[in-house]
Amino acid sequence: MTTTSISLLWKLKQPNQEVAWGRFVDLYAPLIFHWGIQQGLTSTDAADLVQEVLMVLVVKLPDFEHDPNQRFRGWLRTITVNKAKNFHRRKKVRREYESGQQATQQVSSDDPAGLFEEAQYRKYLIGRVKKLIEVEFEPVTWKACWKHVTEDRTAAEVGQELGISANAVRVAKSRVLRRLREELAGLLD
Repeated sequence: MTTTSISLLWKLKQPNQEVAWGRFVDLYAPLIFHWGIQQGLTSTDAADLVQEVLMVLVVKLPDFEHDPNQRFRGWLRTITVNKAKNFHRRKKVRREYESGQQATQQVSSDDPAGLFEEAQYRKYLIGRVKKLIEVEFEPVTWKACWKHVTEDRTAAEVGQELGISANAVRVAKSRVLRRLREELAGLLD
Protein backbone atom coordinates (compact mmCIF):
# COMPACT_ATOMS: atom_id res chain seq x y z
CA MET A 1 0.00 0.00 0.00
CA THR A 2 3.02 2.29 -0.17
CA THR A 3 1.87 3.75 -3.49
CA THR A 4 -1.04 5.67 -1.97
CA SER A 5 -0.89 8.31 0.72
CA ILE A 6 -1.53 6.76 4.10
CA SER A 7 -3.18 9.99 5.24
CA LEU A 8 -5.54 9.96 2.25
CA LEU A 9 -6.56 6.37 2.97
CA TRP A 10 -7.07 7.24 6.63
CA LYS A 11 -9.33 10.15 5.66
CA LEU A 12 -11.35 7.86 3.37
CA LYS A 13 -12.06 5.61 6.34
CA GLN A 14 -13.72 8.48 8.20
CA PRO A 15 -17.36 9.54 7.61
CA ASN A 16 -18.20 12.70 5.63
CA GLN A 17 -14.91 13.01 3.76
CA GLU A 18 -16.17 14.36 0.43
CA VAL A 19 -12.97 16.32 -0.20
CA ALA A 20 -10.78 13.25 0.36
CA TRP A 21 -13.03 11.16 -1.89
CA GLY A 22 -12.87 13.86 -4.55
CA ARG A 23 -9.07 13.81 -4.37
CA PHE A 24 -9.03 10.01 -4.54
CA VAL A 25 -11.36 9.96 -7.56
CA ASP A 26 -9.29 12.63 -9.33
CA LEU A 27 -6.16 10.54 -8.83
CA TYR A 28 -7.43 7.02 -9.41
CA ALA A 29 -10.50 7.08 -11.70
CA PRO A 30 -8.37 7.51 -14.85
CA LEU A 31 -6.13 4.66 -13.75
CA ILE A 32 -9.09 2.34 -13.11
CA PHE A 33 -10.53 3.35 -16.50
CA HIS A 34 -7.18 2.56 -18.17
CA TRP A 35 -7.07 -0.87 -16.55
CA GLY A 36 -10.63 -1.51 -17.75
CA ILE A 37 -9.67 -0.68 -21.33
CA GLN A 38 -6.63 -2.94 -20.97
CA GLN A 39 -9.00 -5.74 -19.93
CA GLY A 40 -10.85 -5.38 -23.23
CA LEU A 41 -13.80 -3.29 -22.09
CA THR A 42 -15.37 -0.62 -24.26
CA SER A 43 -15.10 2.98 -23.12
CA THR A 44 -18.68 2.86 -21.88
CA ASP A 45 -18.10 -0.35 -19.94
CA ALA A 46 -14.80 0.99 -18.57
CA ALA A 47 -16.63 4.09 -17.29
CA ASP A 48 -19.20 1.81 -15.63
CA LEU A 49 -16.32 -0.24 -14.23
CA VAL A 50 -14.89 2.87 -12.56
CA GLN A 51 -18.21 3.42 -10.80
CA GLU A 52 -18.44 -0.22 -9.70
CA VAL A 53 -14.89 -0.21 -8.33
CA LEU A 54 -15.51 3.04 -6.45
CA MET A 55 -18.67 1.55 -4.92
CA VAL A 56 -16.64 -1.44 -3.74
CA LEU A 57 -14.09 0.91 -2.21
CA VAL A 58 -16.76 2.87 -0.34
CA VAL A 59 -17.73 -0.39 1.35
CA LYS A 60 -14.27 -1.94 1.81
CA LEU A 61 -12.04 1.02 2.68
CA PRO A 62 -13.46 1.63 6.17
CA ASP A 63 -12.21 -1.86 7.14
CA PHE A 64 -9.05 -1.77 5.02
CA GLU A 65 -5.89 -2.18 7.08
CA HIS A 66 -2.53 -0.89 5.94
CA ASP A 67 0.02 -3.63 5.30
CA PRO A 68 3.44 -2.07 4.66
CA ASN A 69 4.42 -5.13 2.62
CA GLN A 70 1.53 -4.73 0.18
CA ARG A 71 0.80 -2.05 -2.40
CA PHE A 72 -2.58 -0.36 -2.37
CA ARG A 73 -2.36 -0.01 -6.13
CA GLY A 74 -2.02 -3.81 -6.46
CA TRP A 75 -5.10 -4.34 -4.31
CA LEU A 76 -7.00 -1.73 -6.35
CA ARG A 77 -5.92 -3.38 -9.59
CA THR A 78 -7.07 -6.80 -8.34
CA ILE A 79 -10.51 -5.38 -7.56
CA THR A 80 -10.59 -3.70 -10.97
CA VAL A 81 -9.58 -6.85 -12.89
CA ASN A 82 -12.13 -8.94 -10.99
CA LYS A 83 -14.87 -6.43 -11.78
CA ALA A 84 -13.77 -6.39 -15.45
CA LYS A 85 -14.04 -10.19 -15.52
CA ASN A 86 -17.57 -9.85 -14.14
CA PHE A 87 -18.40 -7.46 -17.00
CA HIS A 88 -17.16 -10.03 -19.48
CA ARG A 89 -19.12 -12.83 -17.79
CA ARG A 90 -22.33 -10.79 -17.82
CA LYS A 91 -21.84 -9.95 -21.48
CA LYS A 92 -21.12 -13.57 -22.29
CA VAL A 93 -24.29 -14.73 -20.55
CA ARG A 94 -26.27 -12.00 -22.30
CA ARG A 95 -24.85 -12.99 -25.71
CA GLU A 96 -25.50 -16.66 -25.06
CA TYR A 97 -29.03 -15.89 -24.04
CA GLU A 98 -29.64 -13.59 -27.01
CA SER A 99 -28.03 -15.74 -29.68
CA GLY A 100 -28.42 -19.18 -28.16
CA GLN A 101 -24.73 -19.87 -28.83
CA GLN A 102 -21.76 -20.03 -26.55
CA ALA A 103 -19.59 -16.90 -26.81
CA THR A 104 -15.88 -17.33 -27.26
CA GLN A 105 -14.57 -14.10 -25.85
CA GLN A 106 -12.22 -14.54 -22.90
CA VAL A 107 -10.78 -12.01 -20.51
CA SER A 108 -7.21 -11.06 -21.16
CA SER A 109 -4.84 -12.36 -18.52
CA ASP A 110 -2.07 -9.86 -19.15
CA ASP A 111 0.78 -9.58 -16.71
CA PRO A 112 -0.40 -7.09 -14.07
CA ALA A 113 3.02 -5.46 -13.83
CA GLY A 114 3.12 -4.81 -17.57
CA LEU A 115 -0.23 -3.07 -17.91
CA PHE A 116 0.78 0.21 -16.43
CA GLU A 117 4.53 0.49 -16.30
CA GLU A 118 6.00 2.13 -13.22
CA ALA A 119 7.44 5.04 -15.22
CA GLN A 120 4.06 5.68 -16.84
CA TYR A 121 2.38 5.50 -13.45
CA ARG A 122 4.82 8.00 -11.94
CA LYS A 123 4.43 10.41 -14.85
CA TYR A 124 0.66 10.08 -14.73
CA LEU A 125 0.47 10.58 -10.97
CA ILE A 126 2.79 13.58 -10.90
CA GLY A 127 0.83 15.17 -13.75
CA ARG A 128 -2.48 14.60 -11.94
CA VAL A 129 -1.15 16.01 -8.67
CA LYS A 130 0.32 19.04 -10.46
CA LYS A 131 -3.08 19.81 -11.98
CA LEU A 132 -4.78 19.43 -8.62
CA ILE A 133 -2.44 21.72 -6.70
CA GLU A 134 -1.86 24.37 -9.39
CA VAL A 135 -5.04 26.17 -8.31
CA GLU A 136 -3.54 26.67 -4.84
CA PHE A 137 -0.92 29.11 -6.20
CA GLU A 138 -0.92 32.47 -7.88
CA PRO A 139 -0.15 32.11 -11.60
CA VAL A 140 3.14 34.00 -11.29
CA THR A 141 4.26 31.70 -8.45
CA TRP A 142 3.43 28.60 -10.50
CA LYS A 143 5.18 29.95 -13.62
CA ALA A 144 8.24 31.02 -11.66
CA CYS A 145 8.68 27.56 -10.19
CA TRP A 146 8.26 25.60 -13.41
CA LYS A 147 10.29 27.97 -15.57
CA HIS A 148 13.11 27.72 -13.06
CA VAL A 149 12.82 23.93 -12.66
CA THR A 150 11.89 22.63 -16.12
CA GLU A 151 13.65 25.15 -18.33
CA ASP A 152 16.87 25.02 -16.28
CA ARG A 153 17.02 28.81 -16.11
CA THR A 154 18.50 30.79 -13.28
CA ALA A 155 16.27 32.44 -10.72
CA ALA A 156 17.51 35.83 -11.90
CA GLU A 157 16.54 35.11 -15.53
CA VAL A 158 13.07 33.89 -14.59
CA GLY A 159 12.57 36.75 -12.14
CA GLN A 160 13.51 39.33 -14.77
CA GLU A 161 11.09 37.76 -17.27
CA LEU A 162 8.22 37.68 -14.76
CA GLY A 163 8.97 41.01 -13.09
CA ILE A 164 9.81 39.55 -9.68
CA SER A 165 13.01 39.19 -7.69
CA ALA A 166 15.33 36.19 -7.99
CA ASN A 167 14.59 35.47 -4.34
CA ALA A 168 10.84 35.43 -5.08
CA VAL A 169 11.54 32.81 -7.78
CA ARG A 170 13.47 30.65 -5.31
CA VAL A 171 10.68 31.01 -2.71
CA ALA A 172 8.07 30.09 -5.36
CA LYS A 173 10.07 27.02 -6.33
CA SER A 174 10.40 25.98 -2.70
CA ARG A 175 6.70 26.45 -1.93
CA VAL A 176 5.42 24.64 -5.03
CA LEU A 177 7.85 21.72 -4.76
CA ARG A 178 7.16 21.37 -1.02
CA ARG A 179 3.42 21.20 -1.74
CA LEU A 180 4.02 18.69 -4.54
CA ARG A 181 6.10 16.51 -2.19
CA GLU A 182 3.34 16.70 0.44
CA GLU A 183 0.71 15.49 -2.02
CA LEU A 184 2.98 12.75 -3.37
CA ALA A 185 4.08 11.53 0.06
CA GLY A 186 3.38 7.83 0.08
CA LEU A 187 2.03 7.82 -3.47
CA LEU A 188 5.29 6.88 -5.13
CA ASP A 189 7.27 3.78 -4.19
